[in-house]
Amino acid sequence: MTRLIFLLTLLGAFTCSWAQSTRQSDEPHLVTRARYKIQAGDKFDVSYRYTPELNQAVTVEPDGFINLDPAGAIKVSGLTLEQATDLITGLAGKHLHDPKVTLTLKEFHKPYYVVAGEVKHPGRFDMDQPTTALQAVLTAGGMDTTARSSQVILFRRINADDDEVHVLDLHNVKKRSDLEHDIMLEPGDMLLIPRDRIAKMERIIKATNIGLYLNPAQLGF
Repeated sequence: MTRLIFLLTLLGAFTCSWAQSTRQSDEPHLVTRARYKIQAGDKFDVSYRYTPELNQAVTVEPDGFINLDPAGAIKVSGLTLEQATDLITGLAGKHLHDPKVTLTLKEFHKPYYVVAGEVKHPGRFDMDQPTTALQAVLTAGGMDTTARSSQVILFRRINADDDEVHVLDLHNVKKRSDLEHDIMLEPGDMLLIPRDRIAKMERIIKATNIGLYLNPAQLGF
């Protein structure tokens, strides 16, 4: 009986410690959440405080550019609204005295992520709130028993042609609540949970080569 009481006490102390460390580790992830980046097809209003006759409603072209008066063609895809505002303000300043520019996003692509591979419900999921890799896997129904949780692959687009590759050890996250192995997702990220070990992954790969690691059925669309 004494041994049982000791084990229960130890388990309770471990549970409290795990919960506290989880809350503390979650906070930095929320602070560093990526802001929405402008994409082709997005629509927004460009307003000039002192020269409203220059106000425009624009749509981002497939090549990522917009055309503005008086700044001309400007590439805005991949920028946050704040970065685009600074860029447009700087270019407009070559033609206007101390312009005050405001961008208002009207239509945009809803942020999403993709989970593929050895999970219960692979597919594309809306990113309605800050989401870590482990949370994304759980949203997809959790890993199958065949999953290699120690080598989850994260593909993250860095430009129109290339993806950055991260290898995550989510087995350790589940076993030790070691959140340093988890990562906050960004819109457009894709997680691949493989069945077999992938021998070698380059840090940067061509986006067109991602299909080499996937079967169409793994996407669940």
